[in-house]
Amino acid sequence: MTISKENTIEEVVTKYPESVMVFMKHGLHCVGCHVSAFESIEEGAMAHGIDVDALVSDLNKIALSKKK
Repeated sequence: MTISKENTIEEVVTKYPESVMVFMKHGLHCVGCHVSAFESIEEGAMAHGIDVDALVSDLNKIALSKKK
């Protein structure tokens, strides 16, 4: 799975539990909040003033490492 800014936060965390640390590093601490089931990565990043492209890039590094 390639992670995009359209994916929900919960979707990514469910598939890649280690992604929680990436979200936290970027300042997106709502990974366990009920909104994460409906909120896209882009929406969460925008709400918290986070660079969505950098976040998605780091999340995809986790996804790629799981494929190996």
